[in-house]
Amino acid sequence: MSGVSFRRRAVNAVMLGLMGLCTLLAVGVLLFILGFLFVKGASSLNWAFLTKLPKPVGESGGGMANAILGSFKVLALATAIGFPIGFLAGVYLSEYGHGPFPAVVRYVTDLLNGVPSIVMGVFAYTLVVLPMKHFSAIAGGLALGVMMIPIAVRSTEEFLRGVPRDLREAAMALGSRKWRSIASVVVPTAAQGILTAVMLDLARVAGETAPLLFTSFNNRFWSPGWNQPTATLPVMIFTYAISPYDDWHRQAWAAGFLLLASIFAINIAARFLVSRGFSHSH
Repeated sequence: MSGVSFRRRAVNAVMLGLMGLCTLLAVGVLLFILGFLFVKGASSLNWAFLTKLPKPVGESGGGMANAILGSFKVLALATAIGFPIGFLAGVYLSEYGHGPFPAVVRYVTDLLNGVPSIVMGVFAYTLVVLPMKHFSAIAGGLALGVMMIPIAVRSTEEFLRGVPRDLREAAMALGSRKWRSIASVVVPTAAQGILTAVMLDLARVAGETAPLLFTSFNNRFWSPGWNQPTATLPVMIFTYAISPYDDWHRQAWAAGFLLLASIFAINIAARFLVSRGFSHSH
C-alpha cells in the first residue's frame, strides 16, 4: 500500500509540475511578445505618436492618431453589427434550439467561423465597396462584424447552457413567462461569461488586416464620419512594416505594442469590473 501511495504522490507531483511549467510558458510567451514589441517600438511610443497625424513620406516623426481613432470606430461598428446578431442567435439555440433547424444553424456557424479573413474582406468589398464605389469605415465594420458573429453565437449558447436548470424552473414557478425568465434570470447569470466572450471576440478581429485592406483601406488624414476610407492600426502596421524607412519600422513596432497592450488591458478591465459587480450583487 505504501508503494502505491508513493507512486500516486509521485505522479501527482509530476503532473502538477508539468501544469505549472505549461502555465509559465503560456504567460511567458505573452510577456515576451509584449516586451519585444515595447523594446522595438519604445522610441516612437510618445505623446506625438498618440495625438499627431503621420508625417509625409520621407520625414521622421509624426504619429498614428488617425489610425487609433479609425480602429476604434471600425471595432465599435463591428461590435454593433456582430454582437447583437450573435447574442440573439445564441439565446435562440440555447433556449429554443431543438430540432433539425438549430442543428443546421450550428453547423453553418461553425463553417462561418472557419472562413478565411481575406474571404470576408472580399465579401464586404463586393457587398459594400463596389456598390458605393469607394472604401469606407462602414465596409470595414461590416467585414469584422460578420467575423464576430460565429464566436458570439457559440459562446453565448455555451454560457447560457451552463446556467443551472433549477434557476429557469424557479423563475417559471413564480409565474414568469419564458422570455422574461430568460431576460431577467438566465442572461444576467451568464453575463460574466458572455462579456468575456465579447472581449475575446474583439481580440480576435482587432488585429485583422486582410479584410480592412479590401474595405476601409487607409487614410493618412482624419476621416470624419463613416463613409470615407479610414486608417486603422493593423493596416498602418502592415504599410509601415514593409516600407524602406527605419522610422516607419519603429512606428510599426510601437503600433503593434499599442494594439496588443490595448486588447490585454481591455480584457483585464472587463474581468475586474464584472467580478466587482457580481461580488457586490451577492
